[in-house]
Amino acid sequence: MRPYLDLFKIPGAAAFCGAALMARAGGAMTGIGLVVMVSEQYGKYGLAGAISASNVIAWAIGTAVLANLVDRYGQRRVMLPMAMTSAAALAVVVVLGTIKAPIWTLFAPAAICGLTGGAPGALVRARWNLVVSGPRQLHTAFSLESTLDELWFVIGPVMATLLGTQVAPSAGLVAPVVLGVAGSLWFYSLRASEPPVTLAKPGTGTGPSTIAGKFIAVLRELILLIPGVAVVALVTAMIGLLFGASDLTVVAATDEWGVKHLSGVVLGAMSLGSAAGGLAYGSRNWVSSLVRRWVVCLGLLAGACVTLLFAQGVVFLSVAGLAAGLAIAPTLINLNTLMQSLVPPGRLTEGLAWVGTSLGVGVSIGSSVSGGLIDWAGYRAGFVAVVIAAFIAAALSLVSARSVARFVRLAARDR
Repeated sequence: MRPYLDLFKIPGAAAFCGAALMARAGGAMTGIGLVVMVSEQYGKYGLAGAISASNVIAWAIGTAVLANLVDRYGQRRVMLPMAMTSAAALAVVVVLGTIKAPIWTLFAPAAICGLTGGAPGALVRARWNLVVSGPRQLHTAFSLESTLDELWFVIGPVMATLLGTQVAPSAGLVAPVVLGVAGSLWFYSLRASEPPVTLAKPGTGTGPSTIAGKFIAVLRELILLIPGVAVVALVTAMIGLLFGASDLTVVAATDEWGVKHLSGVVLGAMSLGSAAGGLAYGSRNWVSSLVRRWVVCLGLLAGACVTLLFAQGVVFLSVAGLAAGLAIAPTLINLNTLMQSLVPPGRLTEGLAWVGTSLGVGVSIGSSVSGGLIDWAGYRAGFVAVVIAAFIAAALSLVSARSVARFVRLAARDR
Protein backbone atom coordinates (compact mmCIF):
# COMPACT_ATOMS: atom_id res chain seq x y z
CA MET A 1 0.00 0.00 0.00
CA ARG A 2 3.01 2.30 0.30
CA PRO A 3 2.88 3.46 -3.36
CA TYR A 4 -0.69 4.67 -2.78
CA LEU A 5 0.19 6.42 0.49
CA ASP A 6 3.06 8.23 -1.24
CA LEU A 7 0.58 9.73 -3.71
CA PHE A 8 -1.24 11.58 -0.95
CA LYS A 9 1.98 13.23 0.20
CA ILE A 10 1.77 15.31 -2.98
CA PRO A 11 0.36 18.76 -2.04
CA GLY A 12 -3.32 19.06 -2.94
CA ALA A 13 -3.66 15.46 -4.16
CA ALA A 14 -5.96 14.25 -1.39
CA ALA A 15 -8.33 17.19 -1.96
CA PHE A 16 -8.75 16.87 -5.73
CA CYS A 17 -8.91 13.07 -5.50
CA GLY A 18 -11.68 13.18 -2.88
CA ALA A 19 -13.61 15.89 -4.70
CA ALA A 20 -13.49 13.96 -7.98
CA LEU A 21 -14.68 10.83 -6.21
CA MET A 22 -17.80 12.69 -5.11
CA ALA A 23 -18.28 14.47 -8.44
CA ARG A 24 -18.50 11.24 -10.43
CA ALA A 25 -21.21 9.66 -8.30
CA GLY A 26 -23.65 10.11 -11.14
CA GLY A 27 -21.66 7.82 -13.41
CA ALA A 28 -22.21 4.90 -11.07
CA MET A 29 -25.84 5.59 -10.16
CA THR A 30 -27.59 7.31 -13.06
CA GLY A 31 -27.67 4.38 -15.47
CA ILE A 32 -28.95 1.79 -13.02
CA GLY A 33 -31.22 4.43 -11.42
CA LEU A 34 -32.88 5.06 -14.78
CA VAL A 35 -33.27 1.33 -15.42
CA VAL A 36 -34.88 0.74 -12.03
CA MET A 37 -37.18 3.75 -12.27
CA VAL A 38 -38.43 3.06 -15.80
CA SER A 39 -38.82 -0.69 -15.29
CA GLU A 40 -40.73 -0.07 -12.05
CA GLN A 41 -42.94 2.71 -13.41
CA TYR A 42 -43.51 1.53 -16.98
CA GLY A 43 -42.76 -2.22 -16.83
CA LYS A 44 -40.56 -2.46 -19.96
CA TYR A 45 -36.87 -3.24 -19.99
CA GLY A 46 -36.63 -2.20 -23.63
CA LEU A 47 -37.82 1.30 -22.69
CA ALA A 48 -35.52 1.33 -19.68
CA GLY A 49 -32.58 0.48 -21.91
CA ALA A 50 -33.61 3.10 -24.49
CA ILE A 51 -33.76 5.95 -21.96
CA SER A 52 -30.49 4.86 -20.37
CA ALA A 53 -29.01 4.72 -23.87
CA SER A 54 -30.18 8.26 -24.68
CA ASN A 55 -28.41 9.48 -21.55
CA VAL A 56 -25.18 7.63 -22.31
CA ILE A 57 -25.05 8.42 -26.04
CA ALA A 58 -25.50 12.11 -25.27
CA TRP A 59 -22.83 11.83 -22.58
CA ALA A 60 -20.44 10.23 -25.07
CA ILE A 61 -20.97 13.00 -27.62
CA GLY A 62 -20.81 15.76 -25.04
CA THR A 63 -17.70 14.39 -23.34
CA ALA A 64 -15.70 14.42 -26.57
CA VAL A 65 -16.60 18.06 -27.23
CA LEU A 66 -16.21 19.23 -23.64
CA ALA A 67 -12.81 17.56 -23.26
CA ASN A 68 -11.48 19.49 -26.25
CA LEU A 69 -12.85 22.72 -24.78
CA VAL A 70 -11.26 21.91 -21.42
CA ASP A 71 -7.84 21.59 -23.06
CA ARG A 72 -8.42 24.97 -24.71
CA TYR A 73 -10.00 26.97 -21.91
CA GLY A 74 -9.46 25.10 -18.63
CA GLN A 75 -11.43 22.74 -16.40
CA ARG A 76 -13.31 25.19 -14.19
CA ARG A 77 -14.31 27.62 -16.94
CA VAL A 78 -15.86 24.91 -19.08
CA MET A 79 -17.08 22.27 -16.68
CA LEU A 80 -18.52 24.07 -13.66
CA PRO A 81 -21.56 25.48 -15.53
CA MET A 82 -21.94 22.21 -17.43
CA ALA A 83 -21.97 20.15 -14.23
CA MET A 84 -24.72 22.35 -12.77
CA THR A 85 -26.76 22.00 -15.97
CA SER A 86 -26.37 18.22 -15.87
CA ALA A 87 -27.58 18.03 -12.27
CA ALA A 88 -30.58 20.25 -13.05
CA ALA A 89 -31.57 18.05 -16.01
CA LEU A 90 -31.37 14.91 -13.86
CA ALA A 91 -33.55 16.63 -11.27
CA VAL A 92 -36.15 17.14 -14.01
CA VAL A 93 -36.02 13.40 -14.76
CA VAL A 94 -36.65 12.73 -11.07
CA VAL A 95 -39.73 14.97 -11.06
CA LEU A 96 -41.12 13.47 -14.27
CA GLY A 97 -40.55 9.96 -12.98
CA THR A 98 -42.19 10.73 -9.66
CA ILE A 99 -45.39 11.97 -11.29
CA LYS A 100 -45.21 9.18 -13.91
CA ALA A 101 -45.24 11.54 -16.84
CA PRO A 102 -45.54 10.14 -20.39
CA ILE A 103 -42.45 8.11 -21.21
CA TRP A 104 -41.41 10.32 -24.12
CA THR A 105 -40.93 13.30 -21.81
CA LEU A 106 -38.02 11.57 -20.07
CA PHE A 107 -35.79 11.31 -23.13
CA ALA A 108 -34.87 14.99 -23.52
CA PRO A 109 -33.82 15.74 -19.91
CA ALA A 110 -32.00 12.39 -19.69
CA ALA A 111 -30.07 13.30 -22.85
CA ILE A 112 -29.29 16.83 -21.61
CA CYS A 113 -28.03 15.36 -18.34
CA GLY A 114 -25.62 13.18 -20.28
CA LEU A 115 -24.63 15.82 -22.83
CA THR A 116 -23.42 18.24 -20.15
CA GLY A 117 -22.07 15.71 -17.64
CA GLY A 118 -18.46 15.55 -18.82
CA ALA A 119 -15.87 13.09 -17.54
CA PRO A 120 -14.58 13.88 -14.02
CA GLY A 121 -12.47 10.72 -14.21
CA ALA A 122 -10.51 12.12 -17.16
CA LEU A 123 -10.14 15.50 -15.45
CA VAL A 124 -8.72 14.04 -12.24
CA ARG A 125 -6.32 11.82 -14.22
CA ALA A 126 -5.11 14.92 -16.06
CA ARG A 127 -4.38 16.49 -12.65
CA TRP A 128 -2.44 13.41 -11.55
CA ASN A 129 -0.44 13.57 -14.78
CA LEU A 130 0.53 17.12 -13.83
CA VAL A 131 1.65 16.48 -10.25
CA VAL A 132 3.26 13.01 -10.17
CA SER A 133 7.01 12.49 -10.42
CA GLY A 134 7.29 9.83 -13.13
CA PRO A 135 5.74 6.93 -15.10
CA ARG A 136 5.78 4.51 -12.16
CA GLN A 137 3.89 6.93 -9.92
CA LEU A 138 1.50 7.76 -12.77
CA HIS A 139 0.73 4.03 -13.12
CA THR A 140 -0.07 3.94 -9.39
CA ALA A 141 -2.23 7.08 -9.66
CA PHE A 142 -4.21 5.71 -12.61
CA SER A 143 -4.63 2.43 -10.74
CA LEU A 144 -5.92 4.32 -7.72
CA GLU A 145 -8.44 6.22 -9.84
CA SER A 146 -9.71 3.04 -11.50
CA THR A 147 -10.11 1.49 -8.06
CA LEU A 148 -12.00 4.53 -6.79
CA ASP A 149 -14.20 4.35 -9.88
CA GLU A 150 -15.03 0.82 -8.87
CA LEU A 151 -15.68 1.89 -5.27
CA TRP A 152 -18.60 3.94 -6.56
CA PHE A 153 -19.69 1.01 -8.67
CA VAL A 154 -19.77 -1.07 -5.49
CA ILE A 155 -21.77 1.48 -3.51
CA GLY A 156 -23.73 3.16 -6.32
CA PRO A 157 -25.80 0.27 -7.70
CA VAL A 158 -26.67 -0.90 -4.20
CA MET A 159 -27.82 2.60 -3.21
CA ALA A 160 -29.71 3.16 -6.46
CA THR A 161 -31.56 -0.16 -6.40
CA LEU A 162 -32.39 -0.01 -2.71
CA LEU A 163 -33.69 3.54 -3.01
CA GLY A 164 -35.54 2.75 -6.26
CA THR A 165 -37.19 -0.42 -5.00
CA GLN A 166 -37.68 0.31 -1.30
CA VAL A 167 -38.30 4.09 -1.15
CA ALA A 168 -39.64 5.29 -4.52
CA PRO A 169 -38.88 4.37 -8.15
CA SER A 170 -37.15 7.72 -8.81
CA ALA A 171 -35.35 7.93 -5.46
CA GLY A 172 -32.25 6.24 -6.84
CA LEU A 173 -31.60 9.32 -8.98
CA VAL A 174 -31.77 11.86 -6.15
CA ALA A 175 -28.40 10.92 -4.61
CA PRO A 176 -26.35 11.56 -7.78
CA VAL A 177 -27.97 14.99 -8.11
CA VAL A 178 -26.90 16.02 -4.61
CA LEU A 179 -23.47 14.37 -4.68
CA GLY A 180 -22.72 15.58 -8.19
CA VAL A 181 -23.40 19.22 -7.31
CA ALA A 182 -21.41 19.11 -4.08
CA GLY A 183 -18.47 17.28 -5.62
CA SER A 184 -18.32 19.52 -8.68
CA LEU A 185 -18.35 22.73 -6.62
CA TRP A 186 -15.50 21.36 -4.51
CA PHE A 187 -13.43 19.93 -7.39
CA TYR A 188 -13.55 23.00 -9.62
CA SER A 189 -12.72 25.30 -6.71
CA LEU A 190 -9.27 23.64 -6.44
CA ARG A 191 -7.38 25.86 -8.86
CA ALA A 192 -3.81 25.05 -7.78
CA SER A 193 -3.88 21.54 -9.30
CA GLU A 194 -5.80 22.49 -12.45
CA PRO A 195 -3.70 21.76 -15.56
CA PRO A 196 -2.71 24.86 -17.56
CA VAL A 197 -4.27 25.57 -20.95
CA THR A 198 -1.94 24.21 -23.61
CA LEU A 199 -3.80 24.47 -26.91
CA ALA A 200 -4.14 27.65 -28.93
CA LYS A 201 -7.60 29.10 -28.94
CA PRO A 202 -9.63 28.99 -32.14
CA GLY A 203 -9.06 32.00 -34.35
CA THR A 204 -5.40 32.47 -33.43
CA GLY A 205 -2.50 31.82 -35.79
CA THR A 206 -2.59 31.60 -39.56
CA GLY A 207 -4.85 28.63 -40.24
CA PRO A 208 -6.75 27.99 -43.48
CA SER A 209 -9.24 30.69 -44.42
CA THR A 210 -11.68 28.76 -46.62
CA ILE A 211 -14.50 26.65 -45.25
CA ALA A 212 -13.12 23.54 -46.96
CA GLY A 213 -9.66 24.24 -45.58
CA LYS A 214 -10.98 24.65 -42.06
CA PHE A 215 -13.00 21.44 -42.35
CA ILE A 216 -9.91 19.51 -43.50
CA ALA A 217 -7.91 21.05 -40.65
CA VAL A 218 -10.52 19.87 -38.14
CA LEU A 219 -10.46 16.36 -39.60
CA ARG A 220 -6.68 16.26 -39.34
CA GLU A 221 -6.94 17.17 -35.66
CA LEU A 222 -9.36 14.36 -34.81
CA ILE A 223 -7.76 12.46 -31.98
CA LEU A 224 -9.08 9.16 -33.33
CA LEU A 225 -6.74 9.58 -36.31
CA ILE A 226 -3.68 9.36 -34.06
CA PRO A 227 -2.18 5.91 -34.70
CA GLY A 228 -3.41 3.37 -32.17
CA VAL A 229 -6.09 5.55 -30.60
CA ALA A 230 -8.99 4.19 -32.68
CA VAL A 231 -8.12 0.60 -31.76
CA VAL A 232 -8.01 1.42 -28.06
CA ALA A 233 -11.31 3.30 -28.37
CA LEU A 234 -12.96 0.37 -30.17
CA VAL A 235 -11.86 -2.15 -27.54
CA THR A 236 -13.05 0.25 -24.85
CA ALA A 237 -16.45 0.48 -26.56
CA MET A 238 -16.78 -3.30 -26.40
CA ILE A 239 -16.02 -3.20 -22.67
CA GLY A 240 -18.73 -0.56 -22.35
CA LEU A 241 -21.15 -2.82 -24.22
CA LEU A 242 -20.33 -5.52 -21.69
CA PHE A 243 -21.09 -3.09 -18.84
CA GLY A 244 -24.39 -1.89 -20.31
CA ALA A 245 -25.60 -5.41 -21.03
CA SER A 246 -24.57 -6.76 -17.63
CA ASP A 247 -26.26 -3.96 -15.66
CA LEU A 248 -29.59 -4.44 -17.39
CA THR A 249 -29.36 -8.24 -17.41
CA VAL A 250 -28.60 -8.47 -13.69
CA VAL A 251 -31.69 -6.38 -12.90
CA ALA A 252 -33.81 -8.57 -15.20
CA ALA A 253 -32.41 -11.81 -13.76
CA THR A 254 -33.00 -10.82 -10.14
CA ASP A 255 -36.48 -9.60 -11.08
CA GLU A 256 -37.30 -13.02 -12.57
CA TRP A 257 -35.97 -14.70 -9.42
CA GLY A 258 -38.19 -12.44 -7.26
CA VAL A 259 -35.32 -10.59 -5.59
CA LYS A 260 -34.98 -7.48 -7.72
CA HIS A 261 -33.92 -5.44 -4.68
CA LEU A 262 -30.71 -7.54 -4.57
CA SER A 263 -29.59 -6.56 -8.08
CA GLY A 264 -27.41 -3.83 -6.59
CA VAL A 265 -25.71 -6.40 -4.36
CA VAL A 266 -24.80 -8.51 -7.41
CA LEU A 267 -23.47 -5.49 -9.31
CA GLY A 268 -21.64 -4.42 -6.17
CA ALA A 269 -19.95 -7.83 -5.95
CA MET A 270 -18.67 -7.40 -9.51
CA SER A 271 -17.34 -3.94 -8.68
CA LEU A 272 -15.83 -5.18 -5.42
CA GLY A 273 -13.85 -7.76 -7.38
CA SER A 274 -12.78 -5.04 -9.78
CA ALA A 275 -11.65 -2.76 -6.95
CA ALA A 276 -9.61 -5.58 -5.40
CA GLY A 277 -8.06 -6.40 -8.77
CA GLY A 278 -7.25 -2.75 -9.39
CA LEU A 279 -5.53 -2.28 -6.01
CA ALA A 280 -3.43 -5.41 -6.46
CA TYR A 281 -2.55 -4.52 -10.05
CA GLY A 282 -1.56 -0.95 -9.28
CA SER A 283 0.64 -1.83 -6.31
CA ARG A 284 3.03 -3.92 -8.46
CA ASN A 285 5.92 -2.74 -10.58
CA TRP A 286 5.29 -4.82 -13.70
CA VAL A 287 8.15 -6.09 -15.85
CA SER A 288 6.00 -7.25 -18.78
CA SER A 289 4.97 -4.72 -21.42
CA LEU A 290 1.79 -2.69 -21.15
CA VAL A 291 0.37 -4.11 -24.39
CA ARG A 292 1.00 -7.69 -23.25
CA ARG A 293 -0.81 -7.03 -19.96
CA TRP A 294 -3.67 -5.45 -21.92
CA VAL A 295 -4.15 -8.62 -23.99
CA VAL A 296 -3.85 -10.96 -20.99
CA CYS A 297 -6.35 -9.04 -18.86
CA LEU A 298 -8.92 -9.00 -21.65
CA GLY A 299 -8.48 -12.74 -22.17
CA LEU A 300 -9.03 -13.38 -18.46
CA LEU A 301 -12.12 -11.15 -18.48
CA ALA A 302 -13.62 -12.99 -21.44
CA GLY A 303 -13.06 -16.36 -19.79
CA ALA A 304 -14.56 -15.23 -16.49
CA CYS A 305 -17.69 -13.82 -18.20
CA VAL A 306 -18.58 -17.29 -19.50
CA THR A 307 -19.49 -18.32 -15.94
CA LEU A 308 -22.37 -15.80 -15.99
CA LEU A 309 -24.21 -18.04 -18.44
CA PHE A 310 -24.65 -20.71 -15.75
CA ALA A 311 -26.10 -18.45 -13.05
CA GLN A 312 -29.19 -19.89 -11.35
CA GLY A 313 -29.48 -17.57 -8.35
CA VAL A 314 -28.12 -14.50 -6.61
CA VAL A 315 -25.30 -16.28 -4.76
CA PHE A 316 -23.84 -17.95 -7.86
CA LEU A 317 -24.29 -14.77 -9.91
CA SER A 318 -22.53 -12.70 -7.23
CA VAL A 319 -19.57 -15.10 -7.12
CA ALA A 320 -19.35 -15.19 -10.93
CA GLY A 321 -19.55 -11.39 -11.02
CA LEU A 322 -16.83 -11.11 -8.38
CA ALA A 323 -14.54 -13.35 -10.44
CA ALA A 324 -15.20 -11.39 -13.65
CA GLY A 325 -14.68 -8.13 -11.78
CA LEU A 326 -11.09 -9.03 -10.86
CA ALA A 327 -10.04 -8.35 -14.46
CA ILE A 328 -12.16 -5.22 -15.05
CA ALA A 329 -10.15 -2.53 -13.21
CA PRO A 330 -6.79 -3.79 -14.53
CA THR A 331 -8.24 -3.68 -18.04
CA LEU A 332 -9.47 -0.10 -17.56
CA ILE A 333 -6.11 0.90 -16.07
CA ASN A 334 -4.38 -0.47 -19.17
CA LEU A 335 -6.79 1.33 -21.50
CA ASN A 336 -6.24 4.69 -19.79
CA THR A 337 -2.47 4.17 -19.71
CA LEU A 338 -2.39 3.18 -23.37
CA MET A 339 -4.34 6.30 -24.28
CA GLN A 340 -1.98 8.45 -22.20
CA SER A 341 0.96 6.83 -24.00
CA LEU A 342 -0.44 7.44 -27.49
CA VAL A 343 -1.75 11.03 -27.44
CA PRO A 344 0.34 14.24 -27.33
CA PRO A 345 0.68 15.74 -23.81
CA GLY A 346 -1.28 18.83 -24.84
CA ARG A 347 -4.32 16.70 -25.73
CA LEU A 348 -4.26 14.42 -22.69
CA THR A 349 -7.68 15.42 -21.33
CA GLU A 350 -9.24 14.86 -24.75
CA GLY A 351 -7.53 11.49 -25.09
CA LEU A 352 -8.54 10.26 -21.65
CA ALA A 353 -12.08 11.53 -22.23
CA TRP A 354 -12.29 9.35 -25.31
CA VAL A 355 -11.87 6.34 -23.04
CA GLY A 356 -15.00 7.48 -21.22
CA THR A 357 -16.71 8.37 -24.48
CA SER A 358 -16.04 4.96 -25.95
CA LEU A 359 -17.26 3.30 -22.78
CA GLY A 360 -20.40 5.42 -22.97
CA VAL A 361 -21.10 4.47 -26.58
CA GLY A 362 -20.66 0.83 -25.69
CA VAL A 363 -22.87 1.08 -22.61
CA SER A 364 -25.66 2.66 -24.66
CA ILE A 365 -25.47 -0.07 -27.29
CA GLY A 366 -25.31 -2.75 -24.62
CA SER A 367 -28.33 -1.36 -22.80
CA SER A 368 -30.42 -1.11 -25.96
CA VAL A 369 -29.44 -4.47 -27.43
CA SER A 370 -29.71 -6.43 -24.18
CA GLY A 371 -33.01 -4.73 -23.28
CA GLY A 372 -34.55 -5.90 -26.54
CA LEU A 373 -33.06 -9.38 -26.17
CA ILE A 374 -34.39 -9.69 -22.62
CA ASP A 375 -37.89 -8.64 -23.63
CA TRP A 376 -37.75 -11.19 -26.47
CA ALA A 377 -35.96 -14.20 -24.95
CA GLY A 378 -35.40 -13.62 -21.23
CA TYR A 379 -32.43 -12.61 -19.12
CA ARG A 380 -30.13 -15.40 -20.37
CA ALA A 381 -30.03 -13.73 -23.79
CA GLY A 382 -28.63 -10.66 -22.05
CA PHE A 383 -25.77 -12.69 -20.59
CA VAL A 384 -25.02 -14.05 -24.07
CA ALA A 385 -24.53 -10.45 -25.21
CA VAL A 386 -22.12 -9.88 -22.30
CA VAL A 387 -19.99 -12.89 -23.28
CA ILE A 388 -19.92 -11.98 -26.97
CA ALA A 389 -18.76 -8.43 -26.17
CA ALA A 390 -15.98 -9.73 -23.91
CA PHE A 391 -14.66 -12.13 -26.56
CA ILE A 392 -14.75 -9.49 -29.31
CA ALA A 393 -12.73 -7.13 -27.08
CA ALA A 394 -10.18 -9.87 -26.34
CA ALA A 395 -9.89 -10.79 -30.03
CA LEU A 396 -9.41 -7.15 -31.11
CA SER A 397 -6.62 -6.66 -28.57
CA LEU A 398 -4.88 -9.85 -29.69
CA VAL A 399 -4.88 -9.09 -33.42
CA SER A 400 -3.82 -5.45 -32.93
CA ALA A 401 -1.22 -5.98 -30.20
CA ARG A 402 1.88 -5.64 -32.40
CA SER A 403 0.60 -2.52 -34.13
CA VAL A 404 -0.40 -0.83 -30.87
CA ALA A 405 2.97 -1.65 -29.31
CA ARG A 406 4.72 -0.06 -32.29
CA PHE A 407 2.55 3.06 -32.06
CA VAL A 408 3.34 3.40 -28.34
CA ARG A 409 7.09 3.26 -29.10
CA LEU A 410 6.75 5.86 -31.85
CA ALA A 411 4.74 8.19 -29.63
CA ALA A 412 7.35 7.90 -26.86
CA ARG A 413 10.10 8.77 -29.33
CA ASP A 414 8.26 11.90 -30.50
CA ARG A 415 7.64 13.32 -27.00
